[in-house]
Amino acid sequence: MTDPANGDVILRAEGLVKHYGGGPTLPWRRDAAVVRAVDGVDLELRRGQALGIVGESGCGKSTLLRLLCALERPTAGRLLFEGEEVDRMRGAALKRWRRRVQVVFQDPYASLNPRLTVGEIVGEAFDVHPDVVPRAGRRARIAELLELVGLDAGHADRYPHQFSGGQRQRIGIARGLALGPDVLLCDEPVSALDLSVQAQVVNLLLKLRRELGLALAFVSHDLGVVRHVCDDVTVMYLGKVAEQAPAEALYTRPGHPYTQALLSAEPSLDRIRTPHAPRRTRIVLAGDPPSPAAPPPGCRFHTRCPRAQDLCRTTEPALTVRDGRAGACHFGEAVLAEAGG
Repeated sequence: MTDPANGDVILRAEGLVKHYGGGPTLPWRRDAAVVRAVDGVDLELRRGQALGIVGESGCGKSTLLRLLCALERPTAGRLLFEGEEVDRMRGAALKRWRRRVQVVFQDPYASLNPRLTVGEIVGEAFDVHPDVVPRAGRRARIAELLELVGLDAGHADRYPHQFSGGQRQRIGIARGLALGPDVLLCDEPVSALDLSVQAQVVNLLLKLRRELGLALAFVSHDLGVVRHVCDDVTVMYLGKVAEQAPAEALYTRPGHPYTQALLSAEPSLDRIRTPHAPRRTRIVLAGDPPSPAAPPPGCRFHTRCPRAQDLCRTTEPALTVRDGRAGACHFGEAVLAEAGG
């Protein structure tokens, strides 16, 4: 967790909300239900930091990422870049901001235009921002970017269908790096890839982060990948933050019952490396997550939480900061104490 006054914070979300629906529909139908995809999220991304955003499918993590790159406008709350509110940027200021915050999308088979060559895909950014690279130097710059992500400069004249999934994702990363961004937002960048290829792409991102000083926001449902990549982790449940903590602290001493359940389901190699390591108790959650169109009162996790009490059913817990980590649980101190925190 970062001090809000810390000048190293490059991207900050304050009470970020994104609701869908709720407006009038056809005359013979009732008004559409409001889907609370993201419902009051606070987080910070520091320069050079890798922040993981995890949770079950439908928890709002990809919507949050789309808010962080302004592909979606928030229903409420603020997104600040170096202290300036992004939603108020217009014209040249917004164009400069988009140059500094780039995205790597989830599906490398769908995110690349099949009608363009790789060189045209990577170089398209220079058409939008012609001041970045002179036209005469663009082909050389595209070759540099391809080599930076582990591809051959000669691949610039090929089309996406001529590449494997891992190679396509490298092309997507090269496109994201074309404008020299400060922040790279990654929406499950390895989930569509084979396991061996995942490792290659993850190691590439780590190398680029180290060499270029990038700040990464890394959305994933794979807790093992997040632990390998990220310094800090935000755990989301039903549109809200359940817990935020440094990665090692969160993985060794989870302070929220939902985080405990997620980690208990993660395949672990600890007992292979250390046969006498303690076995993590498997926590099986009852039922499915409630609909974001009809979240339960009180704590949103109480319908599945093995620790739920009457207070949880009536009163929503605040996200409380304690010892460099934050959690939204009425009994978070007890959970941490049991985990040895």
